[in-house]
Order: sequence, then structure tokens, then C-alpha cells
Amino acid sequence: MQGPDPETIFDEIAFRDAYRMSYLINAIIVPTYEDVRRDFGVIRAEYHLLMCLAHYPTLSAQDVARLTRRPRNSISRAVHRMLDEGYLERRPHPDDGRQALLSITPAGRALHEKIAARLTERQEEVLSPLSADERDQLDGLLQRLSRHVADLPPS
Repeated sequence: MQGPDPETIFDEIAFRDAYRMSYLINAIIVPTYEDVRRDFGVIRAEYHLLMCLAHYPTLSAQDVARLTRRPRNSISRAVHRMLDEGYLERRPHPDDGRQALLSITPAGRALHEKIAARLTERQEEVLSPLSADERDQLDGLLQRLSRHVADLPPS
């Protein structure tokens, strides 16, 4: 039995653009993170932590929460587990004794690269119907929206 066509709800719902974005993200993220959890034992917040630290030499947990818009408590739990697993290192923040600075270990970087490859592969699969020009347009629009959202306060 075939269920309802998703386009129907896209055309009817008041926040259709947000719902479409969520639908597409779920098509990329949900199956990939299920595979990552199964194959590597890493959940989404833990990977976000590795991803951020793979691109910045040191960050605080608060920095990661801001960069990912993830709740601080989920990042805090991820920090503890990634430290225990040897994927991160922690040292005291020189200017703020209440915070620690985090960095990724070689093992954490290797894990990040494996997971990033899977996410990239799935992203390419979902976005494959778009031409190069359409991909450039999408990239520009997403970049513009991301910059706007970065300035919005968390709700």
C-alpha cells in the first residue's frame, strides 16, 4: 500500500519551506547517522564535536554548541564520551578557569574523516538531480541563510 505523497503536505503546510528543508536533511542525516552509530558507536552530537574540532585547532564546548546550534548539554555529554574514547584532548582555558579548551586527537581526526566521507556520499546521492549551476545556486542560498541564522539568538 502506497502512502500519501509528500508533495501534498509540502503544498498545504503553512511553513512549507522549513518543512521541505527538514525533509531533505532527514533524507541525508537520519540514515547516515544510524549507520554511523551502528558502525562506529558515535551519535550525532559526538560527530558534530569531532567535525568542528577537525576544522579549528581548539574550541570550548560552548564554541561547539554555538557553531552547531546544538544544545549545550548534548555537547557536554559528547565531550565526556569523546575524551573517554581518546578522540579528544582537554586542557584548561588560560583566560577562563570555568572552561576547557578541546582539540582533536589523530584517532578523532581519522574517525571524522570516515564519517565525513559517508555524509558526503549521501549528500551527493540526494543532490544528484541538480545541475552544477543549480548546485551553485543552492550553495549561495544556503550560505546566505546560514549567515542570517548565525546572527539570530537561539530560541
